[in-house]
Amino acid sequence: MKKIINKPEDYLKEMLEGIYIAHSDQVTCVNNDLQCYVTKTKKEGKVGIATGGGSGHLPLFLGYVGDGMLDGCSVGDVFQSPSADQMLAITKEIDSGAGVLYIYGNYNGDIFNFDMASEMADFEEGIRVETVLGADDVASAGPSEPGEKSTRRGVAGIFFVYKCAGAAADQMLDLDNVKRIAQKAADNVRTMGVALTPCIVPRVGKAGFSIGEDEMEIGMGIHGESGIRRGKIEPADQIVDEMLTQIIEDLPYNKNDEVAVLVNGLGATPLDEQYIVVRRINQKLETAGITAVKYYVGEYATALEMAGFSISLLKLDDELKELIKHPVNTPFFKQ
Repeated sequence: MKKIINKPEDYLKEMLEGIYIAHSDQVTCVNNDLQCYVTKTKKEGKVGIATGGGSGHLPLFLGYVGDGMLDGCSVGDVFQSPSADQMLAITKEIDSGAGVLYIYGNYNGDIFNFDMASEMADFEEGIRVETVLGADDVASAGPSEPGEKSTRRGVAGIFFVYKCAGAAADQMLDLDNVKRIAQKAADNVRTMGVALTPCIVPRVGKAGFSIGEDEMEIGMGIHGESGIRRGKIEPADQIVDEMLTQIIEDLPYNKNDEVAVLVNGLGATPLDEQYIVVRRINQKLETAGITAVKYYVGEYATALEMAGFSISLLKLDDELKELIKHPVNTPFFKQ
């Protein structure tokens, strides 16, 4: 393991201390708990939006707390869920009388703890809480029947759910409408990733899986979950073609649709390579008659030092198109 750290057990604490120092004008913690991360800006009567999840994915999840997006984030250890008590503390802090919306990824540990926090907020504090799950990963989609729980993992596309819901809340829409918009964004975003290398959780000290020097894995998750195909590394255009075809067919996205596109680095992919990916995505979308209204390129949901990238498409209507444009000011993302 080669990492610029001190003791592995201090990784989370010291990372958070650094963030609070660097961005002390924008964020703070609740009850001196570094893992209860909230914005310093509180707008009375606004719907509060909370997220949470394991560390190791910066700027996901806490990086989107700030003006125009989220209000709080409960921070777990690397690849681990935060506690229900931490989520409850966040909920109490960000509630301004209009209720709170939880937006987080479709993982069992997070679901269990967020549901418990929601019940405690209602029973103990009288705070109404609603939930929208990010479940955008095409590679983890299994057979589904109406009413069945989605098997899709929440990955980088949750950024678009944050963006649209945060804009709606900032415009002072009520909880029902903020939830409606968040759910619409979640229903219309699809993502697929590819990994070239594993990552190392500091407390573990070794890679969680192995992959050959000349191999890639299409569909791998952001914690190293198995993908749908492993094979020799191919040229960038071929990788994009395979991933984008599956994304487009999954929703599906159709001719004359307008989309926002997220090209997301997983932690160790140079921006140079990400823009090579953008070039090919644009060619493929033009051929399909799909218009890319906006591109976002860079690190949005990483997996420590994993090499690879993901592509997310958000299908836009007039409402979502306006919300995507809404100004944002967070420590990790500005628009």
